[in-house]
Amino acid sequence: MKLTLYQVDAFTQKVFKGNPAAVIPLNEWIDEALMQQLALENNLSETVFFVPSGNDYEIRWFTPEAEINLCGHATLASAYVLYELLGYNRPQIIFHSQSGPLTVTREQDGLIKMDFPSWKPERLEEMPDGLAEMLGVKEIVGVYQYRDLLVELPTENDVRNADPDFTRIKATGLKIIITAPGREHDFVSRFFAPGVGVNEDPVTGSAHAQLIPFWSDKLGKKKMKAAQLSHRGGELVVEQLAGRVSLGGHCVFYMKGEITL
Repeated sequence: MKLTLYQVDAFTQKVFKGNPAAVIPLNEWIDEALMQQLALENNLSETVFFVPSGNDYEIRWFTPEAEINLCGHATLASAYVLYELLGYNRPQIIFHSQSGPLTVTREQDGLIKMDFPSWKPERLEEMPDGLAEMLGVKEIVGVYQYRDLLVELPTENDVRNADPDFTRIKATGLKIIITAPGREHDFVSRFFAPGVGVNEDPVTGSAHAQLIPFWSDKLGKKKMKAAQLSHRGGELVVEQLAGRVSLGGHCVFYMKGEITL
């Protein structure tokens, strides 16, 4: 069996920035255990697989350790591969996923927009014991949760300078978003998921399914600009829609390879 692999940097316009994703188009689904082995071998935060389904596609995402139910940057990278490398020319792409249908469109400047579920997090009355020490921060404004734990910090510098203890975070089984108002962006964030083999994800689209409704309410804005302050860094153009969210970003092609099994 031979499979084609594309590696794409998502949510950036510069190679070696944003979040790299391995994209493996399939004609039909292969064994789930094999997909997990390929994700482990690629050792990126996500390896994404998609197969044709009529005029649409089915899509699945794997970290090196587990399948997840939603991934933004790898969906963005998949759309980029279809549009730019595989000759897809319809007005929109619909990916069917564990989190429902995801509609993707491309604008003239190359910006790719994704229509995602809106996951508004609810405030928690109690936070996990030792959370501030676990995240390496001095002060926490509030703690919220939908899928992931969302921790609001006072300032952008607090997000940038946080020094998380990944061993302690992994022991909790939590995926954790830290966030604060931005200086040049409406809000900034970082994302930690050591329990699924990703200590810090460079740019996390799925986290913005929670961040967009959270900051839209807090700032009273629908359209916003966001930045993820990982070492690689990345930027998103986002919008709160009626019951959904829109995430936009650019991609950069890095490489194409062939897998022989």
